[in-house]
Amino acid sequence: MTTTAAALTATAALLLTACGGGDDSSSGDIKGADTGSGSPSASASASGASNVKRPEITLPKNFELTFQDWTSSDPVEQAVLNDAREQLRAGYAAITANKPDGGAALAFYDTDSGLSQDRRWIKTYTDKNLTVFGKLPAFDAKGALLGDNKTRAVLNYCTDESKAYTRDRKTSKVEGNPAGTNPHVFYTVTLRKNSEGVWQNVSTESKRGGCQ
Repeated sequence: MTTTAAALTATAALLLTACGGGDDSSSGDIKGADTGSGSPSASASASGASNVKRPEITLPKNFELTFQDWTSSDPVEQAVLNDAREQLRAGYAAITANKPDGGAALAFYDTDSGLSQDRRWIKTYTDKNLTVFGKLPAFDAKGALLGDNKTRAVLNYCTDESKAYTRDRKTSKVEGNPAGTNPHVFYTVTLRKNSEGVWQNVSTESKRGGCQ
């Protein structure tokens, strides 16, 4: 899948399109998991996909990235959901920490192509001295495994940007979505399982207003 450009512009609104994604028209809480309140995420045991040690990811307390009912009765699909959640958290952690290269955690959860796309997305914030704060719920996650060997997957989910904002690091100016902008964004993420059993992001597509 191809990935559209990031939607954030220098003077306008938030348009918090997630890692690698963009708004087609213009331009991460599993139950019991970390809610983005500032504490590190759970690592290998909670992720369940493999015994490899996952990086710890910390988001600031003023940015609540939550994942509502990201659960599956299939353990492999659950592993996809878990790693996709952490990949999204890693992307926003890079923005709030002002790391245009994405940092080690994002590289852990991305393929080479995914990381290239995500760095472009992150720089739409860092190049403009912007950070994010507020609340960003991710919900209605639906994953599916692809192929006979089940090493590829696709994940759809939605976010609600109505209570999420950007802040200029120098001027402290706050921006949100302008009046009339649909705050709901629909995402399609493709993932691939690497040799260590980690589900890595390959690409992300987004469509503003695409959620039911």
